[in-house]
Amino acid sequence: MKLVVNGKELEFKDNITIYDILKSLHIEDKVMAVAVNMQIVKKENWISYSPKEGDKLEFLHFVGGGW
Repeated sequence: MKLVVNGKELEFKDNITIYDILKSLHIEDKVMAVAVNMQIVKKENWISYSPKEGDKLEFLHFVGGGW
């Protein structure tokens, strides 16, 4: 199935979970928040939430810095 992840169209197997997507991209330890179609998905739901064909996912992480 095709999903848009952080603006890029990617192909994944059907019924994949958010957690499995993060693992396949090797970023499961870096992501702090996930939004699917602009709706936040709680971290405790990543293991069971399966996006649908064409969904838009945003994987967010925090960057330190400042002055």
